[in-house]
Amino acid sequence: MTKDVNKAVAVYGAGGHTGRFVVNEALRRGLPVLAIGRDASRLPAGVEGRVATVDDPAALAAALKGCGVVINCAGPFLDTAAPVIVAALQAGCGYIDVTAEQASAQAVFEQFDASARTAGVAVIPAAGFYGGLADLLASALASDGPVADLSVAIALDHWWPTEGTRKTGERNQVPRVVLQDGQLVRMPTPAAERDWVFGAGHGAQTMVELPFSEIITIGRHLGVRNLRSWLTLSSLQQIRDTTTPPPAASDAQGRSAQRFEMVVQAGEGELARRAVARGQDIYAVSAPLVVEAAQRMLQPSFQRSGALALGEAFGAKDFLQALAARDLQLQLA
Repeated sequence: MTKDVNKAVAVYGAGGHTGRFVVNEALRRGLPVLAIGRDASRLPAGVEGRVATVDDPAALAAALKGCGVVINCAGPFLDTAAPVIVAALQAGCGYIDVTAEQASAQAVFEQFDASARTAGVAVIPAAGFYGGLADLLASALASDGPVADLSVAIALDHWWPTEGTRKTGERNQVPRVVLQDGQLVRMPTPAAERDWVFGAGHGAQTMVELPFSEIITIGRHLGVRNLRSWLTLSSLQQIRDTTTPPPAASDAQGRSAQRFEMVVQAGEGELARRAVARGQDIYAVSAPLVVEAAQRMLQPSFQRSGALALGEAFGAKDFLQALAARDLQLQLA
């Protein structure tokens, strides 16, 4: 399929919290943008907008006509991923989403790999902060040596959840899984806890086991046998507290003041190797991740097709370095 770098990047869920970051990031890069949503009144001003709902396949397919890539920011992805992908394949455009939902990412890999290959396009689920960033860090480690046993540790100084995060949490009641001896198995309950020492700004933290879609993306292509994921206990307590407010803008980009550190570690002890990313606002940082992917997918040199993890579709170190100057502080050991 001949690529057209001038085709629009469609953003489904453009009126949502993460969707607006994605629209703005695409505009900042000079990409043509099409904002699609379920409610015309919520779509951002200044770009072409179209209305389509996931329960109207004809409208959804028509909305994606002429687009090169669609970035799906509308959760819960258990409900939106499949219909948007079907419409994308019908329109001959690539697909990216930002799901943290393990079951959604797994279903995309299982259900759409063959049809995406037939259509000659790439389908990349879980390409945002959860799923995508850890996958890139793990892929960077894997390029330098074995990664049979991995840990992902995430420190958030606050977690102010969006409306979409709360709705997804209510919808997603699928048991979480981890990688054990090369197999996806149900996470043991009650959730384990451990201590972890992060860099300056987070320091020593009590962590709770809480795997997201990185289990699915990393397990998809890196040959990892054991993978466990950890989140600061205080963050889990905040998101479970119904009185915790949503994120509020703290700078000109609209980002909250939240700071994060994500560590992907191969092995344990003195011989452990680490890849680390630090930055501001887990929702906002998903935007450069997915827009960088979309921009690369539109290039004639990109010839991958099928259902792919982010670190599987692109060179991880090169991809991360493209974001280092503005969006991420990186330490790739």
